[in-house]
Amino acid sequence: MSRRIPRAVSLAASVAWGELRHDPARAALLGVRLLPAPVRRPARPVERWLSGRARSAGPVATPSAVRVTAPAGRPVRPVPGRVLHVVTNSLPFKHAGYTVRTQKLAEAQRAAGLDPHVVTRIGFPVAQGVLDASALQTVGEVPQHRLLPAWLPYGQGPLLNRNAELAGRLVERLRPAVLHAATDHGNGRVALALRESYRLPVVYEVRGFLEETWLTQRPGRGPQDSVYRMRRALETHCMREADLVLTLGAAMKAEIVGRGVPEERVLIVPNAVDEMFLAPPPDGAPVRARLGIAPDEFVVGTVSSLTPHEGIGTLLHAGAELRRRKIPLRLLIVGEGPERAALERQAARLGLLDDRVALFTGRVPHAQVRDFHAVLDVFAVPRTDERVCHLVTPLKPVEAMASGLPVAASDLTAMRELVEPGVNGQLIPTESPLAWADALEILLYSQKRRLEYGAAARALVARERTWDRVARTTREAYRALGCL
Repeated sequence: MSRRIPRAVSLAASVAWGELRHDPARAALLGVRLLPAPVRRPARPVERWLSGRARSAGPVATPSAVRVTAPAGRPVRPVPGRVLHVVTNSLPFKHAGYTVRTQKLAEAQRAAGLDPHVVTRIGFPVAQGVLDASALQTVGEVPQHRLLPAWLPYGQGPLLNRNAELAGRLVERLRPAVLHAATDHGNGRVALALRESYRLPVVYEVRGFLEETWLTQRPGRGPQDSVYRMRRALETHCMREADLVLTLGAAMKAEIVGRGVPEERVLIVPNAVDEMFLAPPPDGAPVRARLGIAPDEFVVGTVSSLTPHEGIGTLLHAGAELRRRKIPLRLLIVGEGPERAALERQAARLGLLDDRVALFTGRVPHAQVRDFHAVLDVFAVPRTDERVCHLVTPLKPVEAMASGLPVAASDLTAMRELVEPGVNGQLIPTESPLAWADALEILLYSQKRRLEYGAAARALVARERTWDRVARTTREAYRALGCL
């Protein structure tokens, strides 16, 4: 047995004890995730059910918990160009737009002559059920550091203070020139505490407004909810205190500036792709055949986390309308998330599981995403009319555009930064299945238009949204902070 297992079991036990005190559903979810793989696979429906019912981890922060403290340290002699990315989770244990962005940005920074390292939140990935995790792992030539003590304190304040203590030891060993923290506020607060101890500049990268996402997942709660207000205050605190704020798009920048951050301290570093996505697309025939899709059938689909604000239900209703119109259509839903079971039930009620009109593949490895792009005629982004959807530009449609796919998207502020109607895609009123059906029908029966939109989409991404370009932007930002 690996020497890492006993420490991991101890750490997992501390997490389980804390979760049991806070929320039995989360404790049960951790128990399922710790099962051996052969046992865990049949338990996937139970895992999804528990995931949908578990509350957020740990107690809600209070105003007194805003301040995180690191042990008293002394200024380190930084290594020029060395970057420490402070993040929540990472590949290969967590596959999402967040973790892909961390990895691709770090790889591109390395290619640009920087020396990036990644450190994940305390307890990751053991707290997610990976017992045999090491303190140092190299992923794509990027060192990934894990903070894995034998025991975790309970409560957000004590946990983040311990996080800062362990991260401080890492700072003393690595001597980074800049601390680059990515949302959420826990990472930002740890980085700010380390700045106070080691006199290092802090970049806070706002990848989303997670308090807004939290609100979309809790019907009946609004902006006056105390949890929402506290989360928003903590995020705003990190934005205002950082030496520089990075974010994904113009709508997000406007929101950050509106919270009191000087405009000159906010820089846009958009979601992007690497050369893999700009290469000629693969042949889609093998995947079509494997999925049972006939050569003459249209395929509309998406690659997405299956959460409420992604609006997949609108796409299902539009698909049912198109089938009623006798259009030979398949809907391809690639991804996993808490809404999957509900979406599958909805598809069954709409008759879309008959003849496998709606195909739910589950999560696929990032390296295989383009194989599924090659199956699609149109990439759909049917996001809902939530505030977070107006603000945040997602990564997945950028990847689809790089693959030369026309994008049909909800008409939201953030999506207007990507999709120019009549040029590289189509914007459609949100949560209107009939409008979606009408727009998709026109697009599906115009191959020339789809090809023109796809070519324009790919050109836009190649010109403005590559990781190489983003890495150069961050390098110049670090230079302005005196980190090179």
